[in-house]
Amino acid sequence: MADQQAEADARRLAFQMVGVLYHPRLAESRVMAAEILEFVEGLGASAWVSSSWDGEPIEDRLHNLDLLIVLGGDGSMIRAARLTARYNIPILGVNMGRLGFLAEIQPAEWPTLIKKAMLGDYWIEQRMMVRAEHRRSNQLLNSYEALNEIAISRTQLDRVVRLDTYIDDGYLTTYTADGLIISTATGSTAYALAAGGPILPPELENFLLVPLAPHLSLDRALVLSSGVTVRVSVTTGHTAVLTADGQFETELANEDEVIMKASLQVSRFLRLKEKTYFYQTLMYRLGWPQTERR
Repeated sequence: MADQQAEADARRLAFQMVGVLYHPRLAESRVMAAEILEFVEGLGASAWVSSSWDGEPIEDRLHNLDLLIVLGGDGSMIRAARLTARYNIPILGVNMGRLGFLAEIQPAEWPTLIKKAMLGDYWIEQRMMVRAEHRRSNQLLNSYEALNEIAISRTQLDRVVRLDTYIDDGYLTTYTADGLIISTATGSTAYALAAGGPILPPELENFLLVPLAPHLSLDRALVLSSGVTVRVSVTTGHTAVLTADGQFETELANEDEVIMKASLQVSRFLRLKEKTYFYQTLMYRLGWPQTERR
């Protein structure tokens, strides 16, 4: 009878195979991952645990995964989002970082909220990603998928870069600047915000074009629709650098091009809060005071 009850409980679960990623530099993250593994298996699901830095071994296990629980900060969530996007696997974050914009759960509340998720009481938030292609003499050198942003910027050796920028092959302007950020709505609260860009709610499928310290050139952020293609041609006396989500970096030579558009992939975040959560989270995470209602 006990075995039959366990099987019945397992069939009620929304997720049968669960992965748990811990941050390898946080000892408490590794301990919590082991506890979550035992907890999830106790509910009747199958589960495994891995370091969030083990990219290839993790990817080998994603083909039959239903849910990925990530313990760490926003960097861990972004890394996991890129890994899982092509498989349409939802991510549930437990915040063990400083800001935790992308995480849904605080450490003290994980048993209650993970059980709630496992029993199907959740909704899925889809977030647009951006794809960037690095080209030299019309040859594709590399491509990147980013959840937050693609940034093109000067190196320490170069004073400024000149960035001829085109929207759908129509010339926009030449930025003479420290660099240029092409951000998604998710990234509007990251690097783009620090550079003076506006904040976009995560459900918007828009790009932000935000210059970095522009000199005698367009100094306003632009909001672009998701369907556009942004092409940037780099003019530099030394080298420039392309970064994707601040986690990948490649050198750009003079006359290299970076072509960016909406990715065919989307990130899927498992949410337990109300759908208006973003604005309260924004005020709280950034430490901005909320004045009393009158």
